[in-house]
Amino acid sequence: MREIASSSGSMPCVRASKLTERARSVEALLFLSPEPLPLVALCEVTEESPGAVQRALAELGERHGPEAGLEIAEIAGGFTLRTRADLAEVCDRLRERPPDDRVSPAALETLAVVAYLEPISRPQISRLRGVAVDSTVASLVERGLLEEAGRASDGGAMRYRTTRAFQERFGLRRAGDLPPLEGFELSGPEAERVRLQLVQAGHLEGDDEGDSAGGGDGGGEGAPDDGGGPPDDR
Repeated sequence: MREIASSSGSMPCVRASKLTERARSVEALLFLSPEPLPLVALCEVTEESPGAVQRALAELGERHGPEAGLEIAEIAGGFTLRTRADLAEVCDRLRERPPDDRVSPAALETLAVVAYLEPISRPQISRLRGVAVDSTVASLVERGLLEEAGRASDGGAMRYRTTRAFQERFGLRRAGDLPPLEGFELSGPEAERVRLQLVQAGHLEGDDEGDSAGGGDGGGEGAPDDGGGPPDDR
């Protein structure tokens, strides 16, 4: 190998000796395969003789020498491209990192409905969003962002509310510490019911005459929670 200047001239880079096309093909196959590849499999895929494949493996062995992070290893009856044993500690740190915990747009919409109208049942969320939310709610419960809040006094479907983990995740000081909805326009068949719920929850200001006239529970808990109809939320 020899050191050369990069095209930008800002820092040096290292260029290894050029691999043969056969060795490049074998390297790509070893990288792609989740299991060690036997010599016969490498020969079949590359359409090369055993001797040619073995020469390619030797070439790769030189490329991935002791100074490299990867090595060609013969294990379990085949060949594999793997990280070197002396790098196990740093590799383990990557494995121990928590998985990506991003919240999908569909889940964010569901969380917003619950946060402003909690406690609220899955059928109610489905009617408001226009899609089935069973899988989304179940996922949010599993991730600790939603929790069960019991059933209404007259029975019906299980209701849900946000959790402390939800507050921590979105930087809220406490439950109900949500962005104001003044000027937010509601439309659709559920608009009035949602508006009454938001007024009762303190997220919207209502007109004294209409909203104090006993809008009931405003949340439609008396409405049937059949949960049918909307397409699944993906």
